[in-house]
Amino acid sequence: MKIAFVAMSGVRVRNEALRATGVTLPGFVRRGEVIASLPSLGLLTLAGMTPKHHSMQYIEIDDVSSMPDIDADIVAISSFTARIEAAYKVAAIARSKGSKVIMGGLHVTACPDEACQYADSIVVGSGEGAWPLLLTDAERGHLQPVYYGHNDAVFSPPSYAAPRFDLLHGGAHNRITIQTTRGCPRDCSFCAASLRLGGPYQRKPIETVIAEIRTAKKATKNAFFEFADDNTFLDRTWSRQLLRELAKEEIRFFTETDASIADDPELCDLLAAAGCRQVLIGFESPRADDLENVDPANWKRTQAPSLTRVVDTLQSRGVSVNGCFILGLDHQTPDVFSQVLDFVRRSGLADVQFTVLTPFPGTPLYEQLKRTGRLLTDKFWDRCTLFDVNFRPKHMTVEELEAGMLWLFREAYSSDATRQRKRAFLKQKTQTR
Repeated sequence: MKIAFVAMSGVRVRNEALRATGVTLPGFVRRGEVIASLPSLGLLTLAGMTPKHHSMQYIEIDDVSSMPDIDADIVAISSFTARIEAAYKVAAIARSKGSKVIMGGLHVTACPDEACQYADSIVVGSGEGAWPLLLTDAERGHLQPVYYGHNDAVFSPPSYAAPRFDLLHGGAHNRITIQTTRGCPRDCSFCAASLRLGGPYQRKPIETVIAEIRTAKKATKNAFFEFADDNTFLDRTWSRQLLRELAKEEIRFFTETDASIADDPELCDLLAAAGCRQVLIGFESPRADDLENVDPANWKRTQAPSLTRVVDTLQSRGVSVNGCFILGLDHQTPDVFSQVLDFVRRSGLADVQFTVLTPFPGTPLYEQLKRTGRLLTDKFWDRCTLFDVNFRPKHMTVEELEAGMLWLFREAYSSDATRQRKRAFLKQKTQTR
């Protein structure tokens, strides 16, 4: 069979004022362009599970109106929630040409009844366990409407398959995604990451990570690696072993973790030596009271008083911190915007990301806001961009939240502010060598 793996790339902010400002602000544009250009690791992994006798191609679609002609027996589509409606259009085009359409991913897992209307089959949960069975059924001409993936032991045989990075040959990818862990036990109510696919927190065998990195290096030139993890360094023993092995590979990489990494100075030393250039950490808010009930254990709330120490611990070792803040949390009032900006300046953060609290389908946050009648509309998938407001905040108006975000963008992402953060970080790194 001929199989086309189709990734829906790019995300478009719907807030016109924010979009108009964002495209001119260096500090925002840089990270946005990186995220938009990342290849779909999920689809490359499905390709790795596909027997060699099938013909395969990997395609990225940004604009449906100019999508390439796809000649395939099976079209497997992956998409963010914000691009799912465009994905449904691609599915309709593919089906009209006689292709069987398979859809999967976080949105499909959260909204299976909806997705079934646009595909011949869907995969709920992980691709592991589901994709090989689906292909067998497809060859026999007996596709089932729904397949369910495995949740446990996804990094071990027989479930594991190495991603097909070779399918990226000739593509414009200067960053390559590698997954080293899956899930996050913090269980924040707003998080729509891989934990929603089910299963425990899992660590990939270190020798497998290294093998994937070496394969990816052969497929791309001077690749910068981005770990597609929700929280990489929770297992300290495994993390130390991983970083010692990564140091031998002479790579540069970015990953996401949480504030607890600063409690382990040895791990932070190893992180810098292994080639980590930046970590993204979800600070959410510098005010502890804002973080009440964000996670079941209120762990994030306990971390708020020590966030400046987290920044200093990592950046003094040459690892820049991208601090991520969420605006619109239930305990936040309009004065939060100036206080977040003040923290960004005082802390010396090298980089910063502001997002609007977003009720992604399938999250506890979505269920809570729907139950209490606070969603602006029942269906708002194209506005799940992390920058568009989809709900009624508790202690400010929608207009105040949007205006506060716009103000923060202008203040923190301007050329001067971005340049000052970079200079301060370089000075800090130089002084501590």
